[in-house]
Parts: sequence; C-alpha cells; structure tokens
Amino acid sequence: MEPKSSGIKTLGIKLPDELHAQFTLVAQLDGLSLADALRRAVEEYVARKRAEGDFAARAAAALEEIEREAAARRDAIQALFGSETPASAEAKTTPRRKSNQS
Repeated sequence: MEPKSSGIKTLGIKLPDELHAQFTLVAQLDGLSLADALRRAVEEYVARKRAEGDFAARAAAALEEIEREAAARRDAIQALFGSETPASAEAKTTPRRKSNQS
C-alpha cells in the first residue's frame, strides 16, 4: 500500500531542444543532475518572486478569492441540505462502524 503523500511532487516539463542542451551542459558543468539543477532553478524563481514588491498583495488577493469561492460552495451545500451538513445528515441515516485502520 502506497503512503498517502511523500511530500514530493513530480513535474514534467517540455523544453525546446536547444534550451534542453544548454540546460544539460550547465548542469553538468556545475556537477548537478538535471533534477537538482531544476530544483535549484525553481527555488531561485520562487525566492525572486517572493521578493517582488507587489507579490504579497497578489498572493493576498488570490487567497481572498479562494476564500470567496469556498464560502460560495459551502453556502451551496448548506442550501442543498438545509441547516444540516451532509456528514450530519449521513450520521442520522447510516450508523458508522469503527475502523481498525490508522
């Protein structure tokens, strides 16, 4: 059985042949695997974006939008089930069994 999450995601990217060749050469000259060089590039990109003056404001705006969308979905679910949430409605109709799994 696979673990739920290993904390690592796989990313596949497509590069033009010339850029791939240059990236491969640069990584080799630095003694890095392509995976390590790509990880460093992504880390540097994230750090650079984080340092941009308006980045925090854009992130806050994105978070507000996520929260608005979540509230709208929550309201829609509550409208479907009245004041009960789907879990509380299910609990009334279906007895729950204790699980032996951790």
